[in-house]
Amino acid sequence: MKVGSKVVFLLRDSDGFGDAISGAFHPKPSNTTIEESFELSLEHYGIKNCKASGSIRHFLDHQGQYEVSVLLMQYHEPPILACAVNEVLAQIAGKKSSSIPTIVAPFVVASSKLKLESKSATKFEGKVSLYGTEIGSETAISKAMATRTQKPPPTMQIHHEPLACFLQLARVLKLPTYVLIGERGLRISDKEELEILYEIGELLASTLNLYFSRDKITWNPTRKTKDNKEPWRALYG
Repeated sequence: MKVGSKVVFLLRDSDGFGDAISGAFHPKPSNTTIEESFELSLEHYGIKNCKASGSIRHFLDHQGQYEVSVLLMQYHEPPILACAVNEVLAQIAGKKSSSIPTIVAPFVVASSKLKLESKSATKFEGKVSLYGTEIGSETAISKAMATRTQKPPPTMQIHHEPLACFLQLARVLKLPTYVLIGERGLRISDKEELEILYEIGELLASTLNLYFSRDKITWNPTRKTKDNKEPWRALYG
């Protein structure tokens, strides 16, 4: 899989976060973009009825070289999710360690899925709660992003399957990665939810030499209420 030296890894989640972020990025005036799709077999995992698929939008520099690749992967329910993510990350890593790109993976996670023993009520620099954690060797990208995010405490427990899966596989493959975690409260307004997305998008754009357009954002996250539970819960009243 051919990608740029910097890769933004996104999942096409049910809330539409991945689509919203990827669609709001634009190249600088002197640069161009190329978009392509990918489809990877999962048969060697024993999975024959689906594939790891998605799209990649490449941002080229003024010399026509791949600079940034925004990868949007189709979401799968576990355990297929782990196989699909592993296959995509392995393809990005390739066979030559010298050509391994830096991966930036943003996630928006409900606060109920992040367990902290102690938690400050103040927000980093007065903005939304945005955590950042580095995997593998330090890069210029991770160093720049670390100055604008909170480091999650060692006691943080993650109960969000896509994020936990990605973190584990990135560590196993030893990929230079920076993971952004936007914390989404249960009682915040639609405006505040958009602020989380804006904060992530603008951080990515400023660090990766892209434009981020708030006007292009379309995000309508689903909210689970007492009347909107998972179907299986109805069996238990």
